[in-house]
Amino acid sequence: MITHLKFASIPVRDQNRALDFYTECLGFTIITDQPFDGRQRWIELRIPKAETRVVLFTADEHVERIGTFSGLSFATDDVEQTYAEYTARGVKFKGPPQKQPWGTFAIFEDSEGNSFVLGTAK
Repeated sequence: MITHLKFASIPVRDQNRALDFYTECLGFTIITDQPFDGRQRWIELRIPKAETRVVLFTADEHVERIGTFSGLSFATDDVEQTYAEYTARGVKFKGPPQKQPWGTFAIFEDSEGNSFVLGTAK
C-alpha cells in the first residue's frame, strides 16, 4: 500500500544555481548530493517539516520541461507571510497572493524558470 509521495522531480538546467535557490531562498535541506553520471548529480532535498522531497535532476528525455509550469503546488499556512518572506529573499512571483473561495495562492518561479503554486494548506 502506498504511504506517501517520496519525491517530485524538478527539471533544472544548472544544478548548482538550482541548489542555491532551493536551499537559500526556499529553506530546503540537502538529503543527498552525489554523482549520478558524467553530467549530473542526484540532488535530493527535504521540505522543512514534510516527508515529501524534491529532486533537482533532469532526465535526457525531459529537458524540454525545464522552465515550464510544473503542476506542483507547495502548501503553506499563510500565503501572504510566505510571499513576503520569499520576496525578500529574491524569489520572483508572477503577482501578489490571490484569495479565492477555495483558498489563497500565488505563483512563483525558481532559478530555472519553472513555475509553482504556493497555496494554503487547507
